[in-house]
Amino acid sequence: MILAAAAYPLSSLVDFAEYADKITIWVEDAVALGARLLVFPEYGSMELTSLASRAISENLEAALHEVARHGPAVDALHCQLAAKHKLYILGASAPYFGNARPTNRATFYGPSGIIGHQDKQMMTRFERETWDVVAGDPLQVFDTPLGKIGVLICYDSEFPLLARSLIEAGAQIILVPSCTDTLAGYTRVKVGAMARALEGQCVVVHAPTVGFCDFCPAVDENVGAAAIYGPSDKGFPETGILAQTAVNQSGWAVAEIELAAIDAVRATGSVFNHQHWPEQALRAAQPVQIVKTSLT
Repeated sequence: MILAAAAYPLSSLVDFAEYADKITIWVEDAVALGARLLVFPEYGSMELTSLASRAISENLEAALHEVARHGPAVDALHCQLAAKHKLYILGASAPYFGNARPTNRATFYGPSGIIGHQDKQMMTRFERETWDVVAGDPLQVFDTPLGKIGVLICYDSEFPLLARSLIEAGAQIILVPSCTDTLAGYTRVKVGAMARALEGQCVVVHAPTVGFCDFCPAVDENVGAAAIYGPSDKGFPETGILAQTAVNQSGWAVAEIELAAIDAVRATGSVFNHQHWPEQALRAAQPVQIVKTSLT
């Protein structure tokens, strides 16, 4: 099975047809590389604000509503592409107004249509304090012919217990779409994603936005590199990196994996992070000893 993670630049678009052409080209490029599972980034959908006036795209609140209104057309496009190429696609996340305030929602598409969605769990300071984007529905694991798949959107990947809940529900592959505006932000998500692969002895697919966007201040600067990570153990690269693009270079990071390799490393690896996880709770429950010393 070949997985593809997008390092995706945001474009100023003339109309929805141009957006559809862009997504189609990206999907077809991944198909040409043999990919069956494609991952687009967090807030990659914000490029749809360019279809409105600058007054809307540059207004933080109006931009949310502008992108959300294109949701049905975006779904139809991705369903068409997934069916045509017999693919599984995690679409770029978008604001979704199920209630008064939006959630940050990524929709998962398969050959037969929409499989489901995953809302972001942990909001960043910008989402909480400035944008008022809120946490949504709980975590899910999608049981597909490609394996059991979970999604941690950007900041979510920096919280081990979220990933562990997916792992305990059977996840073998975790998808991490992201949108970060600094090298430091990208590094936090990268380190989180690699740590989740280590802890869960699973494969993690990291897909970021890249480059500058001059029409929507919410996503004006984007720093990242697409990558596919695994545990640095039996059957996987010693670095834990199966594939990775250069920082801020658009394109696909592509890697071939076998679910059997995940099962094997969990059963016969050099270490058993997946199996030994519960033991730490017993250790952590013991009182921490404070050792006092004096300086000489």
